[in-house]
Amino acid sequence: EAKATGSTILEGTTPHQFSGKRITMPRTAAKRAKSNSGNAATPTAQPTNKRRQVKLAEDADDVLAKCRMLRDSLRKKQMDSALNDRCSDDNDHDADEFDDDDDNLDFDNDSTCEDVGDEERGNSSGKAKLTSQGLKKTQQIRLSELKKSVSAGIDPAAAQSTGGVPGGIVGKSIVEVVEMNSTEVMEGIENVAVMIARQVLDKQGFQLEIPSRAASNQIYVPELDRIVLGEKRGTRSFLNVKESRKAAITTRVLQLLHAVLLKRIHITKRDLFYTDVKLFVDQSESDGVLDDVATMIGCTRSNLHVVASDKGLVVGRISFFEDGDFIDCTKMGVGGKAIPPYIDKIENIQSDAEFILLVEKEAAYMRMAEDRFYNRYPCIVITAKGQPDVATRMFLSRITSELQIPVLALVDSDPYGLKILSVYMSGSKNMSYDSASLTTPNIKWLGLRPSDLNKYDLPDQCRLSMTENDIKTGKELLQEAFIMKNPQWMKELQIMVKTKQKAEIQALSSFGFQYITESYLPRKLREGDWI
Repeated sequence: EAKATGSTILEGTTPHQFSGKRITMPRTAAKRAKSNSGNAATPTAQPTNKRRQVKLAEDADDVLAKCRMLRDSLRKKQMDSALNDRCSDDNDHDADEFDDDDDNLDFDNDSTCEDVGDEERGNSSGKAKLTSQGLKKTQQIRLSELKKSVSAGIDPAAAQSTGGVPGGIVGKSIVEVVEMNSTEVMEGIENVAVMIARQVLDKQGFQLEIPSRAASNQIYVPELDRIVLGEKRGTRSFLNVKESRKAAITTRVLQLLHAVLLKRIHITKRDLFYTDVKLFVDQSESDGVLDDVATMIGCTRSNLHVVASDKGLVVGRISFFEDGDFIDCTKMGVGGKAIPPYIDKIENIQSDAEFILLVEKEAAYMRMAEDRFYNRYPCIVITAKGQPDVATRMFLSRITSELQIPVLALVDSDPYGLKILSVYMSGSKNMSYDSASLTTPNIKWLGLRPSDLNKYDLPDQCRLSMTENDIKTGKELLQEAFIMKNPQWMKELQIMVKTKQKAEIQALSSFGFQYITESYLPRKLREGDWI
């Protein structure tokens, strides 16, 4: 019967084992089963799809010539700045040798690290003590910033009055946090706890002094080219009816953070909220206090071991170790690697990229990732899928400072694309106290720019009319300091507001799905068409 029907009965079985029904299979399948049964050690079949190989473009040297010039100029500027810092440190050391007998030194360009350290530590307010190494690093940054203020024509005496930091406004200083390890942060929290205990034992209730993060205390400093936190401070008293709940939330958050740091683990902001929902009521309450604690202790928010969920992606010519695991971003699949929220666990960053391509939209990022644009023109492609998160901003800032390669931005040609770019470059008001580690200066605007709409003959149906809100936002941006300092950016924004037209990056797909990677970007790079 089996021969007549062109099928066979499974070997080693009888009909009654299958409820009296004969189990048959096609002849070809039977042959394959018999072959496999005769060789049990046959390895499993490998995937038929091989990894797509994309080689360096033949015109790469020509396309990347101007990009390499930009990279070399940035590196030279970095070397000159580092050399000036070393010379200044040597001068400081020589001056200190002559001033050893003077017990009352005024703060000037030759001030010692200890002079500034005492002011920054603020032992009476319960801040953690910094290590001498960390303090020296902070002092070097401040000296270099002071040089910037002097070269910009600011009165040195005014800069001295701000504790060595150019505030941009005479008589004002700024608040900036520094990197701390877990032990230092725990010491800071314990200092606050001791201060609270002493106040309670003195029957005074307790009161916390916290730097104000109100909008009126956010200052854009042209010399630093970023938004920083001003000198205003506020108090939070447990005996004040209006402030008692906020004070209780603050102490609860301090307690929870100390427990997290003691265990050497990381948690999310959502985890923190759910530890005491009854007290916090809303996550915005615990999130806001989290930033207050960071400014009060004097550390970055990531040093508190509380992170937001990851959002950013990276793909391309970069490798590193993440908590001991080797990561090669050219071999992480088509979608690339998720940027981890634990930036402090990334080390030994290596790259042969010529530049970093910062992309606003995930759709454009996926086009470049699938086409393996980073192999044709060696680069690193990064996106935060719109408004950037803290981890992506911190990751970009770190790899830029370590690799010293230019960052070219590809955003939508609308006011919101520029606002997103400004967050990467100058920081946000919510995180102004940590802008030093979250900002990446000197990002070049590669596209999509308002002038590109006519230059590349973008079809009218792909151009969108700006809404009244868009026009209002555009006019407000024209008054922003970070826009006004760049005449070319001003010109582009004026074109946008005047024509009342905007366009998305995906509008370039009207010329072909791969137009952006095969024509638009290579042409932009070859011409050095960035501002």
